[in-house]
Amino acid sequence: MKPQRVVILVLVGLALLFLAWRLIAPQFRPAPTLSGYIEGETLYLSAPVAGTVTELGVRRGQRGAAGAPLFVIDPDQRLAQRDQAEAQLTAALAQAEDARKGQRPIELGILEADQDAAEAQPREARANLRRVSALVEKGIYSKARLDDARNQSQSAEARVAAARRRVAAATLGGRADQIRAADARVAQARAGVVETGARLDDMSPVAPAAARVEDVFFQRGEWASANQPVLALIPDDRVYVRFFVPETEVAAYKAGQKVRFSCDGCPDDLSATIVYVSPRPEFTPPIIYSREARDRLVFMVEARPANGASLVPGLPVDVTPL
Repeated sequence: MKPQRVVILVLVGLALLFLAWRLIAPQFRPAPTLSGYIEGETLYLSAPVAGTVTELGVRRGQRGAAGAPLFVIDPDQRLAQRDQAEAQLTAALAQAEDARKGQRPIELGILEADQDAAEAQPREARANLRRVSALVEKGIYSKARLDDARNQSQSAEARVAAARRRVAAATLGGRADQIRAADARVAQARAGVVETGARLDDMSPVAPAAARVEDVFFQRGEWASANQPVLALIPDDRVYVRFFVPETEVAAYKAGQKVRFSCDGCPDDLSATIVYVSPRPEFTPPIIYSREARDRLVFMVEARPANGASLVPGLPVDVTPL
């Protein structure tokens, strides 16, 4: 066989192999996926006042149910304030009840006797005024004596009016202003009790939802400053699948759609609901090492999985494109 024919046959064979590879190779390529990872939003728990951590109900890495006690800051001072507020409420309630009863019979009788005595004085003062006035006209008394008599008469009338007001105020109808003031003091004292109770709750917070304890910053017996986190939680409802979509395909992804994803060691048939699509593009984050996604303009998409408790934040995931 001539060498030229051998070369031609070899070239034809190579061309056939190349065509066969182009036809068969796509069938063996892995299905296209979008790269991402599990993200958990951390929730930091603290107390509004400084104090010693007297109790610690959780450990690092532990899972806790909603409403589980987390920690307690020394409550002695707040307990004393609550007792004081409750005592003030009791006193205010007693004052309000006493205001509604009106004056006691003995006290009312004394006030009425004072009124009778006061009412007798104007009659004497008026009689004295008439006598002095007649003597002044005759020139026996000076006009100064008349002015004194007139002032005494007016003072007696004023004392009668004051005595009548005291008797009227001693009745229930006349004590309306006192009753309103007493009710206002009761409302103020009751608000103080509610406030101190809320502060006590702040000293011993509970888990707002089922969560994983990410970290514990203070142990029992340590002093924690006000508003300084004592521990950090990752609630199950704050675990997201965060993945990145090429800018040529992002229009197909909208909030409310479901996506399927997989990760190493995770259960099969996982899905998540899209809750956020970033309105701004970005370059592929360095944590995504996919060769196909490298140096590509992408949009971040967040989806909430059906069961965040089984997913570990930071775990890489593969999302099936829509």
